[in-house]
Amino acid sequence: MQDTWRIGFAGTDGRTLLSALVVSTARSLASDGQYRGTVVRGTPSMPELAGRLGWPVDFIDTEDNSVASYAEALARSFETGSLHFALPMPEALLFNGLVDELDAAGHGGKVAGLTSQGAFIEGDKIACKKLCERGGIPVADSWAEVDARSFSEVRRICLDYLHSYGGAVLKYPYSAGGKGARLVLNAWELTAVYQGILQDYKKDYKKRFKSAPWPLLIESRMSGAEISFTILVDARGNSRILPTAMDYPERFAGPADKDNPITGGMGSISPHPLEDPELIELVERDIAEPLVRIMQQEGLLRPCVLYPGCFVSFVEENGRLRPRAVRVCEVNIRPGEPEFQPVARRLCNLGPLIRAMFEGRLNEVQPEVREDQISLCVGLVAGPGGPDGQKGYPWSVTKLEPVEIDFDYLDKKNLQLIPSGMGFSQEKGLYSDGTRVAYLNVNATVKPGQSKGEAAEKLRTRILNAMSGGRVRVIPREDPQGNRLALREDIGIHFRLAEELTAGA
Repeated sequence: MQDTWRIGFAGTDGRTLLSALVVSTARSLASDGQYRGTVVRGTPSMPELAGRLGWPVDFIDTEDNSVASYAEALARSFETGSLHFALPMPEALLFNGLVDELDAAGHGGKVAGLTSQGAFIEGDKIACKKLCERGGIPVADSWAEVDARSFSEVRRICLDYLHSYGGAVLKYPYSAGGKGARLVLNAWELTAVYQGILQDYKKDYKKRFKSAPWPLLIESRMSGAEISFTILVDARGNSRILPTAMDYPERFAGPADKDNPITGGMGSISPHPLEDPELIELVERDIAEPLVRIMQQEGLLRPCVLYPGCFVSFVEENGRLRPRAVRVCEVNIRPGEPEFQPVARRLCNLGPLIRAMFEGRLNEVQPEVREDQISLCVGLVAGPGGPDGQKGYPWSVTKLEPVEIDFDYLDKKNLQLIPSGMGFSQEKGLYSDGTRVAYLNVNATVKPGQSKGEAAEKLRTRILNAMSGGRVRVIPREDPQGNRLALREDIGIHFRLAEELTAGA
């Protein structure tokens, strides 16, 4: 039997390092074998912090951030035995053919993810809608494909959806980092929302289509709770749904608008406050099984991670809230960021699950979930200020400012710092790149007699205290005693809001 199973996570964001660390440190009660996590590429700050903290994580470098360099590094690692399996994290690696290159080199069975043929599931939302319809997977009640340059057609459909469904969603149908959807709730907003999405993606449209029609997806508004589901899939069609998470995509608390844009993700919590076993059964029946089946029928199936974003509606029945229906708004083909971080931290057997995904036996391995735990992940981003009056993330940012971390304090408070947009050099030390600089992760066991809302409030306070006390700082060049970092302070309050919603149900 293999002594140690070595699993690589390819990419440069926080979920890459976090996943490798969980694989190395979590202990399964049901699966044999030792597991070691490896970061493929990462960022210069990752091995520096892992070394300081004594984390059992290995690192494999690549020449640059291109698909060819990743493919070369992974192929070499498979051949030498320094890796047995690898899971690419950024969707761009799959869009640009990383799996295809490794398959051509004879290593396709060791890398997870879809080929470029199947990557349209995330990369083309209109093609994904058609796939869902062929597979009988529920989506928005109505949707249309129009030429983005035809305001009259956009207006006609949106006015119809406003009347029939109370709203419309305009979507740039290609990869947009989670920022390509715009909601229209009344007729007065329609022109501004249309002009905004056209302005944001005009260059991309021109590059892709020149004078040909510019595809724009318009969906009828869906209501309910937005919940995403991480699904591991093997080549035999077996699948496992992992614990749920809730994302905080807007920069600030409150609904998205021009002053509160959708970002790459300001934080996440796990489980989703409305998760229950009946919901998982519903998603398995209505989403996971038919999605895997249609992928198998169309020759797209292979070991992969699917991450469908859904709307779930509920009904009060027999004294409790029950899931009524689930509909897909989009399907991603990789783990979410930062949603996967709290999910992974609640799993005892991430390594065995990934190994089973490659070996075609996910039907034999159940997720071992710390059901009594909740997990918070809070993004620390570059705030406003700087020599040019920068607005801060996700707008204009100040870069190359020093990062200072009180590791002893974080360890004492069981706060885990995962670097993201953080660099390192011998000359500069740790420094910010001005985006999502790092994440603070924290878990808690919900004690007997304690609600999840109460436990989450204590964790949220612990993170806020660390930040107000300057335990993690990006030092502003104009104020050596200040702190450039900012965060969303409401991450975790939805456990309490869910309890209020379900009280008396």
